Amino acid sequence: MADTRGALGMPTAGVGDFDRRDLDWYIDKAIGALVFVCGFSAIIFVLGIFLFVTKEGIGFIFERLDFREFFLTPYWFPSDPDAPEYGILALIAGTASVTGLAMLVAIPFSLGAAIYIAEFATGKTREALKVLVELLAAIPSVVWGFIGLVIMNPLIIAVFNVPVGLNVLNAGIILGLMAAPIMTSIAEDALKAVPDRYREAAEAMGATRWQVIFKVVLPAAKTGLLGGVLLGVGRGFGETMAVLMSTGHAVNIPGSVFDSVRALTATIAAELGEAAVGEEHYQVLFTIGIFLFLITFIINLTADLIVRGIRKG
Repeated sequence: MADTRGALGMPTAGVGDFDRRDLDWYIDKAIGALVFVCGFSAIIFVLGIFLFVTKEGIGFIFERLDFREFFLTPYWFPSDPDAPEYGILALIAGTASVTGLAMLVAIPFSLGAAIYIAEFATGKTREALKVLVELLAAIPSVVWGFIGLVIMNPLIIAVFNVPVGLNVLNAGIILGLMAAPIMTSIAEDALKAVPDRYREAAEAMGATRWQVIFKVVLPAAKTGLLGGVLLGVGRGFGETMAVLMSTGHAVNIPGSVFDSVRALTATIAAELGEAAVGEEHYQVLFTIGIFLFLITFIINLTADLIVRGIRKG
């Protein structure tokens, strides 16, 4: 059969019925266009969200924002009718303390699980563990918050003899368990990406199994491991419902892990419904959203660059 395509690869007009190659060409172009639209729409959605948040908070930024008061004072009294104060230092400290403790919990668990799955588990055991990790990642944040509120709260009170169990320790443990699955998946992929010849060369020189892991595999996979940690930090920094339910929601700069705190995300979730649209309090909450958006964007972008092995300096 003669080729009925023109110079641009399209079927030429006026040539009988479409043959199989014509149909395949149209299907291929349609799928390519669909993939392009889906990929490009993700960028449009992110930009749209950022523009919406910026639009709602831009009035406060240009008219009322005092950087020193906003970032360096811990006084958050937005409902004061006479002299409202919008200092988010305590909110930043609460978010940072919970996220930092969560990483102390998540990193050992996720790294240990990734090492076992990648280096020791075989066959059905490995597949079952990978499925279990994915299932943990699928648990809704409100369920984790319920666990912190109903289970961890009385447990911390009983074990540590403190008056309140909704504190940094509670939220750090819950958030660490939430961040561990994604960190485990990325770490396991990074460990499996290390070429087998590295392990074989180390074993040929007499290294034990653990020496191969700690002296060869982990250093070779450090880029991916660091990227996984940063993605876990981004997950912890942006979490809302679980943190709202397990921290005690008190505006406070923590002095210990048993102090109740309030996170930036929890503040937006708790107060946005009470703020009148367009008022100063409403705009301040969106300003916090802009700050969170920029922080999480920087964290996730850094993690993506590290995972890809792109480093400068």
